[in-house]
Amino acid sequence: MILTNCVIITNDDKNNFYEDGAIYIDGNVIADIGDRSDILEKYPKEEKVDLKGKLVMPGMICAHSHIYSAYARGMSVSKPTDNFFNVLENQWWTLDRNLSLEDVKLNALTTYMESIQNGVTTLVDHHSGPNSVEGSLFAIGEAAKELGIRTSLCYELSDRDGKEIRDKEIKENIDWIKACQKDDNGDMLKGLFGLHASFTLSDETLDKAREAMEEVYDGYHVHIAEGIEDEWETIRKHGKRVVERLDDFGMITENTLAIHGVHMSEREMDILKKHNTPLIFNPESNMNNAVGCPPIIRAMEKGIKVGMGTDAYTNDMFDSLKVANVLLSHNACDPTKGFGEALEIQFTNTPQIVSKYFDKKIGVLEKGAYADLITFNYDPYTPLNKDNWGGHALFGLTGRLVNDTIINGEFVMKDKIILKVDQHEIHAKSIERAKEIWKNV
Repeated sequence: MILTNCVIITNDDKNNFYEDGAIYIDGNVIADIGDRSDILEKYPKEEKVDLKGKLVMPGMICAHSHIYSAYARGMSVSKPTDNFFNVLENQWWTLDRNLSLEDVKLNALTTYMESIQNGVTTLVDHHSGPNSVEGSLFAIGEAAKELGIRTSLCYELSDRDGKEIRDKEIKENIDWIKACQKDDNGDMLKGLFGLHASFTLSDETLDKAREAMEEVYDGYHVHIAEGIEDEWETIRKHGKRVVERLDDFGMITENTLAIHGVHMSEREMDILKKHNTPLIFNPESNMNNAVGCPPIIRAMEKGIKVGMGTDAYTNDMFDSLKVANVLLSHNACDPTKGFGEALEIQFTNTPQIVSKYFDKKIGVLEKGAYADLITFNYDPYTPLNKDNWGGHALFGLTGRLVNDTIINGEFVMKDKIILKVDQHEIHAKSIERAKEIWKNV
């Protein structure tokens, strides 16, 4: 299949840009890319899809989300949410305890569909649901397969619901990782070991997690210092800060995703840098929870690779990109900060961070990369070229402008219509289940 008659942002190392381009997709990879005339001449017999001048760019990547929170949209909470602990206990932990396996899959379907509609082609999720642990990652994985989205999953290990559930959580992580190692659905499904946050994890539990991981993988997906309470409780109970403690357990590695890092110290950033551990920035969630702005600019100055997630606040990475720019500028009280950093985080670092979990590159359009890309109905009123496309991405593009989403070389959304499932029917089921869940929240 050749996508032709389109403007192409490649986001490759050379920043190639084609005003009248074409992309030859062979199976699930990009076999060639370049000027339209050149590609059509080289492959005259291939099927052609005329994009009618649309803008094309790599699919967006979300490096951290929480599918389980889908029912929270429009939900009222009856108990206090006046500090970070109360937000966790009275909102999120109350919600996740009420989820059945049916809810887990519905949450995955609705989240993945909205992500696809907003141009997200790869999503890294951190799941929780202590009363529906067994099979939960497999239910999410089935939803991903049905929709055709690339994803990495883990279960959020915690002591907060007792040892019996804790042990189920460890097993679910390991069972999922093993299943993905045996059959990753053509490099579409991956697994990490999920950890909630240091203050909810005992030494015994971390020992059990580390022991279980010895036979499968050394990559964790863990919240670090999102709220100052995480640091306070970790110091009070263990006499050390969050990253120091996790490092002592061997859980800070180059394959680990460290999430948030709002209250990291210089020492903790040095530990992340030492192990080449990426940090995932979730700007809208941090602002919404009023936990503060992470030291992102300082982390980048130290050489830490910072990627972008949403923490499920939104499923539109362009929203997060915009807020990252504003938050970093505002926090630094420096208008020269934010713009370049936000673009680097989303378009350079995030593809590099997440690509290492897959066999081929994602987040770029180049020969040999996976054919994960999106098209826009975008009619710019200022020049768009290889030198300024980042400004258009930040200030002009939104998920609402995405017209088509192609993942692994296949259309999963065309002309804004989700192709593989009945979206209206799934939304109707989700509404009915949400009504029941809300009664308990």
